[in-house]
Amino acid sequence: MKFTALVAALCAIAAACSTTPATQVPRGNSEVQAVDRRIEQIQDAVDSWRDAATLGAAQAAAEEARNLVTGPGVEGYGDLDQDRKISGDVERGLLPDERTAPGLALALSDCAGPDLLGGSWADQSARWVTLRDAISAWTPTNNTFSGLPSHPQRVVGWATLTLRTNDLDLAHEYAGHAQIHVDASREAVADCR
Repeated sequence: MKFTALVAALCAIAAACSTTPATQVPRGNSEVQAVDRRIEQIQDAVDSWRDAATLGAAQAAAEEARNLVTGPGVEGYGDLDQDRKISGDVERGLLPDERTAPGLALALSDCAGPDLLGGSWADQSARWVTLRDAISAWTPTNNTFSGLPSHPQRVVGWATLTLRTNDLDLAHEYAGHAQIHVDASREAVADCR
């Protein structure tokens, strides 16, 4: 009887001490599937961006990829190519937004964190400011995106440059860079299955 009581007490203590960090959402198979689906949507957008016959089509696809990553709670979400349509319109982004929404990927922080999330999102706003600073500082001879810890944020960077260019060949080149980071994101999620 004493052994059973001791085991019960130890189990109760272990349960009480087991906490999930505030920035981590418990993970299940449905969360992995949701992230997989979103990455495939981003992949489809990057495919269209890379294969676009016109600059307008490339920019619409880049807008879609960008919006799928950011979701509506990030500055710049929406109709960035000004065609009166929001490509990649979603309720929640792959990554956490600038305020409190966790994003789909946060549920996988324990298994895909380093490449997918790129570290802590405890200060969600600061993570997006870092990206905006990298976009502002980017030049053809100074690739500031390589210093961003999150591969999906790098996709946003390349998409933003595509939305600012008037050159279809550059848009295609930027899609090639984005593809590298879609691949890295997909590989990161493989560890969660």
